Amino acid sequence: MQMRHYFFIGFVSLCSLLEAQSVKNICIPRVASAYAYNQCEPSIAINPLNPQEISAGTVLQGYHFSTDGGQTWTSQSLKSPYGVYGDPVLQYDNNGRLYYFHLSDYKQGSHLDRIVCQIADKPGQFSEGTFPNPNGTKVQDKHWVVIDPITNVVYMTWTQFDAYNSANPKDSSIIVFSKSMDRGLSWTEPIRISKFGGDCLDGDNTVEGAVPALGPNGEIFVCWSGPRGIMLQKSTDGGLTWYEEERKIADHFGGWDINIPGVYRANGLPFLMSDLSGGKNHGHLYLNWCDQRNGANNTDVWLLKSVDGGESWSEPIRVNQDHTQSHQFLSSMTIDPKNGDLHFVYYDRRRFNDNRTDVYWAHSSDGGVTINDLLISKKPFVPNSKIFFGDYLGIAALDGRVRPIWPRMDNGKISLWVALIDLY
Repeated sequence: MQMRHYFFIGFVSLCSLLEAQSVKNICIPRVASAYAYNQCEPSIAINPLNPQEISAGTVLQGYHFSTDGGQTWTSQSLKSPYGVYGDPVLQYDNNGRLYYFHLSDYKQGSHLDRIVCQIADKPGQFSEGTFPNPNGTKVQDKHWVVIDPITNVVYMTWTQFDAYNSANPKDSSIIVFSKSMDRGLSWTEPIRISKFGGDCLDGDNTVEGAVPALGPNGEIFVCWSGPRGIMLQKSTDGGLTWYEEERKIADHFGGWDINIPGVYRANGLPFLMSDLSGGKNHGHLYLNWCDQRNGANNTDVWLLKSVDGGESWSEPIRVNQDHTQSHQFLSSMTIDPKNGDLHFVYYDRRRFNDNRTDVYWAHSSDGGVTINDLLISKKPFVPNSKIFFGDYLGIAALDGRVRPIWPRMDNGKISLWVALIDLY
């Protein structure tokens, strides 16, 4: 593989260049919606066949797309006969098909009873949607997906609640798995992959945040958090069989349901990704999450890595590079599939002693050995603890084109922003 010249550009010089030019922030138009908190929980993806095409989703029915690399955006409301009810997860496959996954409010009495996948081969032209089989009145929630870059098989994991928000000890939450082998047209019967369940209160003792990743030989890895800490499952046969029981790989200090002053809710759930690029760290696994191991007034963003297929893991690496007692929270990560660079986005309060909040981007080109971060938002904002602000941010990267996306709040009004970072 030919070494590209930009591998030799130091991050310090990149930061200086970005600071000199100032990272451009673009406000994405709001979708007309009766839902007051529209523009939260953004998910963003870049089309590998046409990097100028970028798509994003927001709760509840937001669909936003750009055909000029993120300079300008069109926003519209996503429709489906099965209902569209938030938790957007957007990804492209290697043939340029966009997948938009979301929760469903299909009909009265079956609220959130399925995870819907809508596909589009042209911007805005979505199918009605498909889904793994519902399970009666059980609630299906908090999904994530990974797509095989060679076969385009789609793997999805999520939490199933016996009864959402139930305090009945007989009700439990579990992690389930399904896959599509025909690019989102149909799904295998969901199977349980967590031996140990959790409660149904949607908090620290609920098993939640299941994120799948693929190994270099087709292995499927899944991580989530819950009462036992951050757990790992693994399958080497396409999801037919799994470990007899999930393995703990890290403590989740303070739990994943984190208290951040002034924020309605701030989870620290994990993001698991693997490096399938042709770079020097091909096959490495990376796990990103937030916790309060350094105290309730000092939330941090963390990274673990495994170089042996999840058998062993590094010591935790702190992503945020400040030396303050402050909050860094709602982290998300991605890996550039062209070179294996790691990219993170998170909210940050290092510059203030109150609830003013910035957005930072962090980057590593050596597998987390060195990490540098940079303020990318133009000005801070102050959230309102009584206004829902979503459970995650989004970030996408492709061949040095990095697009972090986040909501901000001004006087109780939420707007959606994306930063345009072009490294090379």
